[in-house]
Amino acid sequence: MKKILFLFIFAVSIQLNAQVAASINWVTIEEAQEAMKTQPKKIFIDLYTDWCGWCKKMDATTFKDPNVVQFMNQYYYAVKFNAEQKDTVNFNNFDFYNLNPGGKKGTHLFAYSLLDGQMSYPSYALLDENMSRIHVIAGYKETAPLASVLLFFGTNQYQQYHNYLVKQIQQEMQKSQGQPTSPQNNNTPNKQ
Repeated sequence: MKKILFLFIFAVSIQLNAQVAASINWVTIEEAQEAMKTQPKKIFIDLYTDWCGWCKKMDATTFKDPNVVQFMNQYYYAVKFNAEQKDTVNFNNFDFYNLNPGGKKGTHLFAYSLLDGQMSYPSYALLDENMSRIHVIAGYKETAPLASVLLFFGTNQYQQYHNYLVKQIQQEMQKSQGQPTSPQNNNTPNKQ
């Protein structure tokens, strides 16, 4: 009985240590750009501020979830970026800086450009392997919705969906112009 109890406690402690050790591998934007040279993958940028309560809640909950951690580390370089930081940042050979480095809540141009001036925290920008923005998410996210987004973009399902939409639009345009659609493009069942 003591042996079984010992094995149980040992197994639980190993499991707890494994969960604690599993965390998102956060890097700087400069480190992500450097890593892209040898191993391209998407970039996930967490745009936060020091005063943002929801940003802190994301760190304490969603960013600790094992699925989020796994998808983030597998498909992305994860970058934490303080949207009010004072340091100049070089991204794609362009220098971004804080518009008001001496004042409170000065906005950094890198965050401003990623969010198209729609400043809301927390926000997240997803960049593709060419460092082009592919998606922006605003606000606190629960685990399941964020994990779904990470998987959708990380596995390139968004490209398949885009191709599907383009095909549907082309078919609708052909119909509106009176052009017949080819049988392989027609989604209506065959009448016999």
